[in-house]
Amino acid sequence: MSLTAENQGVADDCDRNYPQALLELAESYLRESVAPVASEIDDNPEALKQALQGMGDRSLLALRVPKVWGGAGVSEVTYRRFQQLVPRYSGALNFLQTQHQSAAGFFTNSENEALKQQYLPYMSKGQILVGIGFSHLRRPGDPIIKAIPVEGGYHLGGKVPWVTGFGFFQDFIVGAALPDGRAIYGVVPFVETVQETGGTIAFSEPMQMGAMSSTNTVTATLTYWFLPQKRVVFVKPIGAIHENDKKNVLHHGFYSLGCARAGLDIVEAAYQTKQLSFIKQAFESLNEELTRCQSAMMQALPPDSQTWEERLQLRSWAINLAQRCASAAVTVSSGAANYRYHAAQRVYREALVFTVSGQTTAVMEATLARLVVSEGSA
Repeated sequence: MSLTAENQGVADDCDRNYPQALLELAESYLRESVAPVASEIDDNPEALKQALQGMGDRSLLALRVPKVWGGAGVSEVTYRRFQQLVPRYSGALNFLQTQHQSAAGFFTNSENEALKQQYLPYMSKGQILVGIGFSHLRRPGDPIIKAIPVEGGYHLGGKVPWVTGFGFFQDFIVGAALPDGRAIYGVVPFVETVQETGGTIAFSEPMQMGAMSSTNTVTATLTYWFLPQKRVVFVKPIGAIHENDKKNVLHHGFYSLGCARAGLDIVEAAYQTKQLSFIKQAFESLNEELTRCQSAMMQALPPDSQTWEERLQLRSWAINLAQRCASAAVTVSSGAANYRYHAAQRVYREALVFTVSGQTTAVMEATLARLVVSEGSA
């Protein structure tokens, strides 16, 4: 073998091993540095900020961004495996880093080369952190954030009801409805600002959330905010967000799988301490079901491998598993689970969040359908 061919062989081996090495790096960090302080991370923004920076130090914050832009360029399968890892150890860290990873995906798919150059090379290591605020575009009726075309850009006005990451992210991508029904996505500062033109952006105090309060979710109010054309990420057709929700109906389910695994970690640890056979039986039963659900969801990733209805059922199964595994964690923890900082209490609250994250009417219906199944039909 020539030296060149030998080097190519080494490079090929590195490429094949890269996804597994990346996942092992992530899990090692999460298990050793995040898991021991997960309760503090859930409650303390400074602890969460340190955990997020730890991911940045390991170049884990732009996994789907192509390598040419400084990202990891991982495959769909690798990213979905990663999506299960983070919530296993911290729901708050997962929720926050997901916003940033989503923003990185938006920039990657944009045709605005100037924005790509400004943001993408700095996102993997967390040198620039960006959030998102567009879930309101799913709401029916009169848009609550409107964009009016003006010379050189748009005037934005209204309230963004949910933006996560105040104090963490420098900017966020906001979604607004145009008069013709299309949606515009643009980058705005995540800090109170008054423009020379008189436009303002202001933020509420962080909301008192039942779970993951450290992520600092706020409401943003935009008043005659001028969004120049150069800050536009892209413009989407009418109904695009709903089509995207159908296309990606499976994706939020991977967070639920991670949450379910977190619950089973607690069940398994309780068995090691209490040595009660019924705890072991419960763990083995739920673990086997979780393995089946995980396998089915991974197999459903390739386009056209499953119908939308089949993917929807898998999503609701994952949500249901997270709920049941979290309840099992509470059950085996006995009265200690009432303590706010007990791991079972935290995972139980996180299951709530993952039940409604990215929820559409169809997901709500499918989730409820699993909850009301009678014992006989089950």
